[in-house]
Amino acid sequence: MKEMKQYLDDNRQRFLDELLELLRIPSVSADPKYAPDVRRTAEAISRHLTAVGVDNVEICETAGHPIVYGEKMVNPKAPTVLVYGHYDVQPADPLELWDSPPFEPVIKKTKLHPDGAIFARGSCDDKGQVFMHVKAFEMMLKTDNLPCNVKFMIEGEEEVGSKNLEKFCHENKKKLECDVVLISDTSIIDNETPSLTVGLRGLCYMEVEVTGPNKDLHSGVYGGAVANPVNVLCTMIASLHDEKRRVTVKGFYDDVEKVSAKERKMMNAAPYDEKQYMKDLNVSELMGEKGYTTVERTGIRPTLDVNGIWGGYIGEGAKTVLPSKAYAKISMRLVPNQDPAKIEKLFQKHFEGIAPKSVKVKVNAHHGGYPVVVPTNSVEYKASEKAMEQAFGKKPLPQRGGGSIPIVAMFDQVLKAKSVLMGFGLDSDDIHSPNEHYGLFNYYKGIETIPYFYKYYAEMKK
Repeated sequence: MKEMKQYLDDNRQRFLDELLELLRIPSVSADPKYAPDVRRTAEAISRHLTAVGVDNVEICETAGHPIVYGEKMVNPKAPTVLVYGHYDVQPADPLELWDSPPFEPVIKKTKLHPDGAIFARGSCDDKGQVFMHVKAFEMMLKTDNLPCNVKFMIEGEEEVGSKNLEKFCHENKKKLECDVVLISDTSIIDNETPSLTVGLRGLCYMEVEVTGPNKDLHSGVYGGAVANPVNVLCTMIASLHDEKRRVTVKGFYDDVEKVSAKERKMMNAAPYDEKQYMKDLNVSELMGEKGYTTVERTGIRPTLDVNGIWGGYIGEGAKTVLPSKAYAKISMRLVPNQDPAKIEKLFQKHFEGIAPKSVKVKVNAHHGGYPVVVPTNSVEYKASEKAMEQAFGKKPLPQRGGGSIPIVAMFDQVLKAKSVLMGFGLDSDDIHSPNEHYGLFNYYKGIETIPYFYKYYAEMKK
């Protein structure tokens, strides 16, 4: 492995420059105006894969944004690793909260990243982490250290629910046959404390519309006599939690997995400084379901949150209007045994049921995904554990993540392959927020660690 370390040292600046160039393309999948840029990013990923020696690289069309596929089959008897990632990014709004333009990457030192961090949308989620795999592959191939067959599947719709990925997997089962799916779209506890994600929450994402009068009304003439949809919506949303911050949707907790006291104790053994946590977020108090720690609330408990709310006049100055409509986007993070389709129906029934007769309510589902728990006794997990230990000098802690990667459960079901969630970001890297960033240490540490996974996985599979 010494020659790979030398290869990394010799090519550090190029590896960084190539990533910065990729980050300059605004591949926002949610906004149709960026569709040409999403396509440009797929083409750029395709060129990079071809340049590092991946065979049969193709841009596979879907009903939405394309999927980039490529492979390198070195030995029919060797195990096959399918690398999954996504090249699309979240919208950068609100732009005024960025310290530098979101698609003009800059490198700055921070308290948690004293070696510097790349500030740009997509730097951590997920272009930076995808690109680690491309460069790790290059390193292994160029130094004759590639012990496994490799397939790449990099999609462009993860941030909008991977709408076309399942269909693609069903139609290309043979092409995507593999022994394990390797994903870096998660985080570690901190740069001194490596961890592996062994659980992800599921997702149920809804949009609600509340309609009152058939048009906007003068708030002086009609105020106090006609229901204001914005007021009604706020009251309805406020009722979705009780005084213990538990979700009030009937049946919401029926299938929630009961986590043992032993596992809860292990979760809370991870390094965590609540005062620093609050300081980093500039809040004076934390809020969540009573009876659980912050680590448990974000890992093993389901949640309901408003992601956006709007209605009425929001322009400059004042306009005394009683709006006709009000809207909100609401997401629910789910834990093992909860079914997103069931939760969707429960929420719709509940939300329609609490609406007063003075308004009409419409509930639409956007997308969802199942929660996942990864076994820690598998060859795949053991290989990733050994790889992290080799790179960091200490054994990684198993951690349940609060986020969702809905396609992990789908890979298990459709491709019959378990996933390894070996990410290198930090929870404090502001993914989905202004000033998203990714540490240089983390980027290079990922490139260093990934080949160890291939090495140990190939050995253990024998």
